[in-house]
Amino acid sequence: MKWVVEVRPPFGGPEHVLRYLARYTHRVAISNGRLIEMQEGQVTFRWRDSADHNTQKPMTVEAVEFIRRFLLHVLPAGFVKIRHFGFLANCNRGKALKLCNALLRVAEPPDLLTPRQHNAIERKCPCCNIGTLCLLGYIPSGCLIPAAPGSNSMDSS
Repeated sequence: MKWVVEVRPPFGGPEHVLRYLARYTHRVAISNGRLIEMQEGQVTFRWRDSADHNTQKPMTVEAVEFIRRFLLHVLPAGFVKIRHFGFLANCNRGKALKLCNALLRVAEPPDLLTPRQHNAIERKCPCCNIGTLCLLGYIPSGCLIPAAPGSNSMDSS
């Protein structure tokens, strides 16, 4: 059996194609805007009836049934929504992208991390001096962080 590949320019340009794909790869099973109410163990939400010219209609189901339907959209363990192959595959992405940039004569992308962020990524643990601290984010100055349970930091004695 021979494969026949037909390649056409994307309708509306590459931006249109990306927007089209993003609607399917980065959405949840039901958006918050479609949820109407939850009352007495029943959930009411909006759905689109394609047989009736795509009109939106409310539907009320038992909460357990709603959760069952929602969980049908959750991927099993080990499955991923988007898989990358070729030069975007995890195993060789760094080297392959550098090679692509070199072959296409594209300048290296600028480093977006500040020197402070670089230092934080490579910092050793101050307690054991063995492990590496991992930067999870920055807490803006002026934010109050609640004390951990059992902490005596708020005691005045």
